Amino acid sequence: MTKVSLNSNIQEVILKYLEYCEIEKNLSQNTIKMYFFYLTDFSTWLQGYINKEIVTLGDINDELVKKYRLDLNRRISTKSNSEYKRSTQKTFLVALRAFLKYLVIEEDASVMSPEQIILGKSEDRVPKFLNDGQLEKLVDVQDLSKRSGLRDRSILETLFSTGLRVSELVHLNRDDINLDSGEFTVIGKGRKARTVYLSTGAINWIKKYLGTRSDPFKPLFIRYSGCHMAEKDYDGNSIRLTSRSVERLVKKYVGKSGISVDATPHTLRHTYATGLLREGADLRSVQELLGHANVSTTQIYTHVTNTQLREVHKKFHKDIDVKRKNYDIVPEADGRNVGDDGKDTLGSTSDEVSSLI
Repeated sequence: MTKVSLNSNIQEVILKYLEYCEIEKNLSQNTIKMYFFYLTDFSTWLQGYINKEIVTLGDINDELVKKYRLDLNRRISTKSNSEYKRSTQKTFLVALRAFLKYLVIEEDASVMSPEQIILGKSEDRVPKFLNDGQLEKLVDVQDLSKRSGLRDRSILETLFSTGLRVSELVHLNRDDINLDSGEFTVIGKGRKARTVYLSTGAINWIKKYLGTRSDPFKPLFIRYSGCHMAEKDYDGNSIRLTSRSVERLVKKYVGKSGISVDATPHTLRHTYATGLLREGADLRSVQELLGHANVSTTQIYTHVTNTQLREVHKKFHKDIDVKRKNYDIVPEADGRNVGDDGKDTLGSTSDEVSSLI
């Protein structure tokens, strides 16, 4: 492709940017797909808004980006039938900023500065997690007489033991995990490697599950129903469990267990992180274990794990009945609190207070 200029077709430049993300930045295919979705959304909206058949980089300006943000803010999600959340809107703008940054730094294009797109503050997120009782119920409803039941129990144990993302879990091969040491390396978001650890319980369940398999296939977790294996698939990748399959099996066991939380595989990751922090793990260590690039992402768990604040509240907050007993206050008929001496709690008589109101 020729050198990028303000007259370049924006859709062609987007494709060039995605190739740059894949080759130079080594981003995952999932991230590249999402960037393609967000940037195509922007270029399609821009094409319709300015009513041009071919949109160029020169058409991008601050005012049009503001109109695009307004459109995002007013959109209704077809999935939830409600307005886009701030966090959802932010993902569209993050992709657009990254695209503009590439144009300025890598292509030396005179487009609007990416710093002109102010992302704003997202609403606080409080992660869903399971308490001990709910977790026990969830892992107690598999049919362990079936190999699929043993597989599913080992999946739940592995998710909770390691805090893996579901995409990381389904990409595991049998050779990836070390059942002797209980630790292994995974490649997470941004192609970043990290070490995760299996609990003794998770190791035992994986061993039980693998004991039911006599096949030579690579995937750690395989399906036992559905489509047949692809022809000449000697490694068994065509029967590897998918992320969607794991999401469905977790949903099935949530229904069977009768727990009140609408749990997903990611809920077990939240439960893992919450448990670590509640037991005293420091935030930086949990960040490393989860594979978060930024500690601010890990800080969402402090909303539900700050035991120090709970102790402060317990020590210094007094119930109304306790205060009433301590100050010997009795309620008066007209609603004011008056002591036994006929004066209100500020030291003035009831008549004096009335005259001041």
